[in-house]
Amino acid sequence: MSLHHLTPDQLMATTRSVRKRLDLTKPVEMSLIEECVQLAMQAPTSSIGQNWQFLVVCDAEKKRRIAKWYRKGHEVFLQRRANAQKDRQGPPANPSADARTQTSIAYLADSIQDVPVLLIPCLRGRLNHPDVSSDLVYQATMYASIIPAVWNFMLAARARGMGSCWTTSHLHYEREIADILNIPYHEVTQVALIPVAYTLGSDFKPAPAQPADAIMRVDSW
Repeated sequence: MSLHHLTPDQLMATTRSVRKRLDLTKPVEMSLIEECVQLAMQAPTSSIGQNWQFLVVCDAEKKRRIAKWYRKGHEVFLQRRANAQKDRQGPPANPSADARTQTSIAYLADSIQDVPVLLIPCLRGRLNHPDVSSDLVYQATMYASIIPAVWNFMLAARARGMGSCWTTSHLHYEREIADILNIPYHEVTQVALIPVAYTLGSDFKPAPAQPADAIMRVDSW
């Protein structure tokens, strides 16, 4: 398959969180997933190195079973969000954009079982083990390898006409997902669930963003 002709800047600026524009009807070739995983392995890693594995889920029955727990996790998310809004006592800063995002998230929860490929990046070891659960340096070091690797995967997927999205709703029921996929729960931590599919159209644009000087500090806070 030919790659999209995107400059590095265009690729980074247009790799969106894709949910409603995932093509649920078009199969994804495993050879392309393998290419993306190969590029993920080129991401910079922490001192712990490539202490991770990617689990690729294509089986329809397993996706259906995962979807059940993903939707229950989405319900947890909605309840927590409602509680947070009560505490905040005010509408979101951008209500229309927030509404679009929430509709998109709900759409994915409803259709997750129909996404051609689900990618579950995993770390060896339990990040919630009592010995390390409060060790900020350890936690940051572990995530410092797998997050760049997943981002490399997502960029590679975009360059090949596919969309993806970092999601975590299933982690409320990580043990149940581990049982479905035979993941050794006490030895491995799931960190995300990435839906992967061809996109409906490819005309993604940069998202509205603050200017750099609104979030950047130099030499002092």
